[in-house]
Amino acid sequence: MNPTSDPDIRVGVSLPPGGFASRDEAVNYVGAVTDGGLDHLLTADHVAFFGGRGMDGLTTVSWLAGLHPTIGVYLGVYLLALRHPVAVARQISTLALHAPGRLTFGVGVGGEDRHEMEVVGVDPATRGRQTDEALDVLRPLLAGRTVDHRGDFYDAPDVCIHPAPSPPVPVTVGGRSNAAIDRAGRRGDGWLATWCSPARFAEGVARAKQVAADAERTDVSWRHGYQIWVGLGDTPDEGASVLAPAMEKFYGTPYAAFERYSPVGTPADIADWLRPYLEAGARDINLAPIAATDANRVAGAAEVRRLLLT
Repeated sequence: MNPTSDPDIRVGVSLPPGGFASRDEAVNYVGAVTDGGLDHLLTADHVAFFGGRGMDGLTTVSWLAGLHPTIGVYLGVYLLALRHPVAVARQISTLALHAPGRLTFGVGVGGEDRHEMEVVGVDPATRGRQTDEALDVLRPLLAGRTVDHRGDFYDAPDVCIHPAPSPPVPVTVGGRSNAAIDRAGRRGDGWLATWCSPARFAEGVARAKQVAADAERTDVSWRHGYQIWVGLGDTPDEGASVLAPAMEKFYGTPYAAFERYSPVGTPADIADWLRPYLEAGARDINLAPIAATDANRVAGAAEVRRLLLT
């Protein structure tokens, strides 16, 4: 099968970088996303990012799910180590009850702002191990099992969370490192990659599968994904002219640090750039598109999806 004709492929779009000025603006944006045939809305998660910025990811996707009866929501990614996994399991269970089958839960370790971790008592040096332990508590709880856990970072004595999400909520693991790929293989349903080449993506997919096999996880329904900022314009230069300032404002880093892995230009240019990732095993493409207007962002992302799936 041509991977780009796979009905399991999904393409989603992020919220505008500046958020919404009103509920009506949000409803119109979500309506444009669904009318354009896009599969899900994407949002990130922060507690207090560089001076207190950010939005709680689970609260945001719950709100988004309430704005439309069918749109999928993708958390890419949630800083799980900054919360207690039992409380997170309850939040996911509640959202899954009201919006079954619509959440994909991406997990990451963060680290760009180490102080964000320190303010909630998390040592940045141990955030990877803490995320692993949190997943070891969270995954069985989401499967409806009882957990009796006493660990280095969390205690979860004799606890269960009901109802378990039905259908199950896919848990993907974000990150560029081999540690993130190994975490996906041992504890996740997919690797959510960014800023890497198609060859590196294919290597990561193969590595996750091997790690899963070594851990005797043989029944994983993989949902590997690729998450990327894109600049939409009539030419690559026009696309770069809107993308560069947006990324520099968000990350506080020169655009040159991201340029190599930030496709720009027309939807056809961007679809051509992304197609090798589908061929390497991606099933979710998460776009953070920047364009002259929000309407152009959504329309451009929708056209990227159409081109990728035809």
